[in-house]
Amino acid sequence: MKLATWNVNSLAVRLPQLLDWLALQQPDVLVLQETKLTDDKFPQAEIEAAGWHSVWFGQKTYNGVALLTRGAPALDVVRNIPGFDDPQARVIAGTVGDLRVVGAYFPNGQAPGSEKFAYKMAWLQALQAWLQAEMARHPRLVLMGDYNIAPEDRDVCDPVAWAGQIHCTDEERGHFRALCGLGLVDAFRLFEQPPRIWSWWDYRNL
Repeated sequence: MKLATWNVNSLAVRLPQLLDWLALQQPDVLVLQETKLTDDKFPQAEIEAAGWHSVWFGQKTYNGVALLTRGAPALDVVRNIPGFDDPQARVIAGTVGDLRVVGAYFPNGQAPGSEKFAYKMAWLQALQAWLQAEMARHPRLVLMGDYNIAPEDRDVCDPVAWAGQIHCTDEERGHFRALCGLGLVDAFRLFEQPPRIWSWWDYRNL
């Protein structure tokens, strides 16, 4: 099964690129982040015409996630983290065959010590607790998305400059390790990566 994730940073803008990419790559499952669309604006018809089923969870201007599948629609769909009161559309999950797929757009956190950072910590704790229960129900589970965490120094281009900064704090990295401690595996690090291949970077500073 071919799985993929993409932060599209506005699906309304990048729908043509998405449809071209789907036709070229033919993934079985794709999770999207930052669709930035309310539910009534989601381009379901265009995506279904291209051959994919879709479920989505959006909000205006910010966030928004979606799950696209080829062949059969996702079942047992969940939107956001059950039991965690959250006005932001950040999580969508569904079962595809015998695989439980969780697509997530992790909070940015803004800066250590800020209210947004506290929200990120609470969100990560809730995610971990929910995934632990999900993994008990679904032995085959994958978590994909935009994590907004650099797990190790080698995941950023300048670890000295980023030390203690957002995405590189001990607290965020501890939550990432806790997710792996559930039995999840960092797929990016399953393979030897050449130098200067980072899992996180700030494109705005390029």
